[in-house]
Amino acid sequence: MKQLTCIVCPVGCHIQIDEQLKVVGNKCPRGENYAVLELTDPRRTLTTTVRTFSKKTPRLPVKSAAPLPKPSIFKVLAELENIIVENDVKIGDIIIKNVCDTGIDIISTRNINFNDSKEEAYHG
Repeated sequence: MKQLTCIVCPVGCHIQIDEQLKVVGNKCPRGENYAVLELTDPRRTLTTTVRTFSKKTPRLPVKSAAPLPKPSIFKVLAELENIIVENDVKIGDIIIKNVCDTGIDIISTRNINFNDSKEEAYHG
């Protein structure tokens, strides 16, 4: 039997789940779904940064548009290490579509405007 603390809502139920995926301790159905998914297909939302050619903003914060399969996170981070943003970006713009064939996009969480009169591109 595995013990988890549900993170779906602020209640933080202490949940127990057995090998047959029988869940006890949850106060709502969302806790049961969380526990089953955590045991069968754990996923996490990835937040990180990628490089840019902007002197003003040398790192662009990005995140996964949906939770990624937990085993793929390091592979995704390795792919993001090779990304350098060269063009204007708005919040929500896709930086990488279908990263590592997960079906999930990596999106920007900040605007960068290279055409800003104060902005100079960095190519070093």
